[in-house]
Amino acid sequence: MTHPRMYDEHDPCLAQVRLLAAGFPESSEVESWGRPTFRAGRRIFAAFGTQVSPHGLVLRPDEDERAALLGDPRFSVPPYYGPAGWLALDLDAEPLDWDEVAELLDDSYRQVALRRMLRALDGRPASPRNESPPQAHSTQRLPPMAQRDLSIPPPGGS
Repeated sequence: MTHPRMYDEHDPCLAQVRLLAAGFPESSEVESWGRPTFRAGRRIFAAFGTQVSPHGLVLRPDEDERAALLGDPRFSVPPYYGPAGWLALDLDAEPLDWDEVAELLDDSYRQVALRRMLRALDGRPASPRNESPPQAHSTQRLPPMAQRDLSIPPPGGS
């Protein structure tokens, strides 16, 4: 069943949300349920539009901030998403601060992104897969019999 499109493709609020969401590593936009959703890989971190407002933005805030955000009249608990900790921000409500929206998107992205995406977001180099940090050679990690047998090379070679 195809859902009817429930947004205006040329909406300036949507354009700004798209611009902000596109800045996250491996983010994409997928239309679902007739609305644009923004994803980190396959997982949704934001959805544009709600049943209450075409300019609502559904996000998953950091759990520590959720209660404070609920005290702000611009935020509400959206149907379907709400029980899982998501909130909806009314983008038509004043005051609207796009820097705040960017921070909320960042928090929501961090809730669902994979570690490699977070490393890329934070500008940290990726650690090679399955490689443990180098350690000094020591015979203390060897079994007692091997510690006495000098013909067994230390861990890591030579």
